[in-house]
Amino acid sequence: MAAAVEGPGGRKASCFLEVGRREIGCSFPRASSRRISGSEHIVMRMTQYGKLRGHDGCVNTVSFNPAGDLLVSGSDDTNIILWDWPAKTKRLVYPSGHQENVFHARVMPFTDDNTIVTVAADGQVRVGRLKEDGEVTTKLVGEHDSRVHKMAIEPGSPYIFYSCGEDGLVQHFDLRSDSATKLFTCYSFLNDRRRVRLNSIAIDPQNPYYFSIGGSDEYVRLYDMRRFQLDDSRNINQPVDTFCPKHLIKGGKVHITGIAYSYAREILVSYNDELVYLFQNNMGLGPNPVAVQQEFFDTLDQPQAYSGHRNYRTVKGVSFFGPNDEYVVSGSDCGNVFIWRKKGGELMRMMNGDKSVVNCIEPHPHFPFMATSGIDKTVKLWTPAAKKVLSLPKNAKEVIASNERGREVDASRAEVTLSSDVIMHVLRLHRRQSELHRENEPAAGDFASDDDEAFYIGFGNAERDQGENSDPRECIVT
Repeated sequence: MAAAVEGPGGRKASCFLEVGRREIGCSFPRASSRRISGSEHIVMRMTQYGKLRGHDGCVNTVSFNPAGDLLVSGSDDTNIILWDWPAKTKRLVYPSGHQENVFHARVMPFTDDNTIVTVAADGQVRVGRLKEDGEVTTKLVGEHDSRVHKMAIEPGSPYIFYSCGEDGLVQHFDLRSDSATKLFTCYSFLNDRRRVRLNSIAIDPQNPYYFSIGGSDEYVRLYDMRRFQLDDSRNINQPVDTFCPKHLIKGGKVHITGIAYSYAREILVSYNDELVYLFQNNMGLGPNPVAVQQEFFDTLDQPQAYSGHRNYRTVKGVSFFGPNDEYVVSGSDCGNVFIWRKKGGELMRMMNGDKSVVNCIEPHPHFPFMATSGIDKTVKLWTPAAKKVLSLPKNAKEVIASNERGREVDASRAEVTLSSDVIMHVLRLHRRQSELHRENEPAAGDFASDDDEAFYIGFGNAERDQGENSDPRECIVT
């Protein structure tokens, strides 16, 4: 059967007919190629092209270079690997210079693939320079006080990028300068002393002055870089707009793990143990969402939602797929890659991408290819090479139901949140008590004192702690 593509006016057309129209000059080559690449037929034939093996730990980041012929990956092993991905071979392996897990690595555009920026759990922002003899030098260009999950490169710029960290800080980098610019620290709308731990940052591809961030509360914050350049007296922590689904506003029980922009300037947001949502420009809540009146909420349109997956165990990204962003893609705790039709939210594909969790989704910049990674030590490559159209797996309903049950069970559990400092303190107390026990020293008074202190700082008022500084990930050891 001939492959169908979406033609002008929504009509279905054969891929062969589309090629024929292009050959006789009735369709521009670029337009024809984009229609074919974005067709459902392509998505329904996506299958695993191969695996890239080389890391000795979870693969936390995969990204293509601007040309699309090179793939960069980073891992818990702190190494960076440059792959000739069509040949499934390594082109270069080098130590990143980071002391802890690498979370994001990107090739800077217009640098002949010789400049790679990385961020990691050690809070460092580093730049790797590839020399002609194959040697790589790395340089520390900025630091955060906590883990850094994401950065964003200004479209088309070989010099400018941003980073955001769990310390709430957003930094601006220009590689022509010797130091980073600390733009602002993000604080909660409800408590101006509580920092928002930032997980994701994305730049508007149509207007690089605008960027959005998301983290340990329910709000996407949109900022205008021109505010920082023109007027230092402003409250620079205040965004120009915010976004959140109506039912999550002031809920305080979810946080954002991933943000992506479409070329139509839509904002795609993935929430921890909730759904993925697509926001249009006119769905904003304004600079201060907690001050918005209920009457305004009642008139607000609900964003398109995408469901079936589960995003609980890790910090997952989210992405668009297709030449015109026709599809939405996310990983899941169940180890599957989920692909939805952007318009309407219909689930199109579930592809097994990891034995445990799929975290990273990276579409190819020019063709309908994709790279994914997660808890496994391998990178998976996906192309539309299946000999037949593939549908959802037979156990799709069971997997989706299991994901939903897990979400409901965890939502109903009593929440006890411990900060990393409290966890380390309790571990030190436990180690001290174990040492005393081995030495057969009574020290009963010391034990009672230590236990009292641990109870006070860890569990004394769980409800109060949850309200003031909540982050469900802090109890999850990874």
